[in-house]
Amino acid sequence: MTNENETVVDEAPESGRSAVEIIKENSRSLRGTLSLELAGADDHFSDDSKQLLKFHGSYQQEDRDARKNRRSDGLGKHYMFMVRGRIPGGKMTAKQYLALDQLAESHANGTIRLTSRQSIQFHGILKNNLKGVIAGINECMLSTLSACGDVNRNVMACPVPMKNDKVHQSLQDDAYAIAMHLAPQSTAYHEIWLNGKSLSETATEDFEPIYGKLYLPRKFKTGLTAPHDNCIDVFSQDLGFVADIKNGEVVGYDVLVGGGMGKTHGKATTFPHLSIPICYVPREDVLKGAEAVITLYRDHGNRADRKRARIKYLVADWGVEKFREVLKGYLTKPLVLPKNIQITGYETHLGWHAQGDGKFFYGVSVESGRIKDEGDFKLRTALRTIITKFDTEVRLTAIQDILICDLPESAKQEIEAILTSHGVKKPQDLSNIQKYSLACPAIPTCGLAISESERALPGVIDEMEVVLNELDLANEIINIRMTGCPNGCVRPYQSEIGFVGRSGEKYMVFVGGHVNGTRLNFMLKDLVLKSDIVPMFRHLFVDFKGKRAQGETFGDYCNRLGKDYLLTLLPAKAS
Repeated sequence: MTNENETVVDEAPESGRSAVEIIKENSRSLRGTLSLELAGADDHFSDDSKQLLKFHGSYQQEDRDARKNRRSDGLGKHYMFMVRGRIPGGKMTAKQYLALDQLAESHANGTIRLTSRQSIQFHGILKNNLKGVIAGINECMLSTLSACGDVNRNVMACPVPMKNDKVHQSLQDDAYAIAMHLAPQSTAYHEIWLNGKSLSETATEDFEPIYGKLYLPRKFKTGLTAPHDNCIDVFSQDLGFVADIKNGEVVGYDVLVGGGMGKTHGKATTFPHLSIPICYVPREDVLKGAEAVITLYRDHGNRADRKRARIKYLVADWGVEKFREVLKGYLTKPLVLPKNIQITGYETHLGWHAQGDGKFFYGVSVESGRIKDEGDFKLRTALRTIITKFDTEVRLTAIQDILICDLPESAKQEIEAILTSHGVKKPQDLSNIQKYSLACPAIPTCGLAISESERALPGVIDEMEVVLNELDLANEIINIRMTGCPNGCVRPYQSEIGFVGRSGEKYMVFVGGHVNGTRLNFMLKDLVLKSDIVPMFRHLFVDFKGKRAQGETFGDYCNRLGKDYLLTLLPAKAS
């Protein structure tokens, strides 16, 4: 979900278990030979260590832009690393953000990448800088442990800093509590990256009360939401909690299980899936509910085929009733059926908003989540200037944007002046499709990408803005998401318009989702050239303008009329 997915290792013949399962079993609680290889002269890790490295918050990657020239020069791969933070609910102090900004300059490629799971990623890190980055993140009281790997990853919650608001505070408090409760207990992380006591190749294993020796069959993602603002896309989560609000307080949660966007091209048994309401828990039992679901998954998930190992396949294969029946054995209290709390809204949180305590927060749109300085556009410098001067708390959103918090009303003019002088547009000066868009990093960093995404979507958005302006549709809220491969890291299968990398300059085109994240879209057309995308959509937008029902969104229009009708609108070349 901007989170790059791990390479899916082929199945191993041993006992019907995947190769990664064998690596985990023999890892001595995630130690492997990481410490020895980290100290070695090689610029990369072995294949086994590369898998374990993910649990510690890093991916080994290759600079794919450099690949062609290096081959012609007789050189091998240029290895580099991505490091991801674990930042529950996307909350950071000014000191933490500024520390990360400095690490981006001193150890990475000079940019900060905001993810679609309210975290940060650093790209372009060399192996000899890897320990410095991870240690530096921990020095500012954040972590990278369990940001990746077959564990519960960064826990999401609405990030808005509403003061004197028990609902938002409860969501954020519970997100942090779940993150800490489900964090791995292995001391290997501290040994390897933070100069712990033992770096021995024969270090004893740690007791993992929740994960056990093998950890989970695959990654696991958790999020909490309020029904009036599903800004974290709760239906995409492996485990989702929808707040039951009474008299301004969260009294419990509907527990949703089985969301997940990943699929594999050409493998029909893999598919995106929305999470399904399974049960209800009072707020005081939220940790027990989370642990029950994750331990069920630990015991029953598919450990032979990583392409079908996510918990969504248990829900899909078993059905809701069987899943509930099995879950009863993991709960400490009788299972209570869900209340089926309805999702009714979705907010970007951009621009100025009162916090409820006399202060304000300001949401800054970050195109494709990349905080950088490039030419006259100096977003990274602008944010550093503001956060340093005003000592502001920072929150990250699920659509790769940043909220600057705790600002006095008197600072409004100065904040906007700083952003403008650094070439950063105010939210009101951006199109809706840009504000609601998402893209994964893809090429050159992600090894799974087969098409461009972060570097391709801005151009598509620019072209689409022209068409929408011509048709007087510029005020429509249409969310567009693009990924470089079918793993769906930025949730393209829920969006009103989704582009999924298929082959080079060609994409699968999806339509018909809902901005609230409550509905999957459908594939309209495969293998569409990037240059043909906007001309194709011009035909759809013209018909949408003329035939939409009152108040109907573009996603609703596509869903109502269906694929066969929409294809009739396209020219012969596109249809």
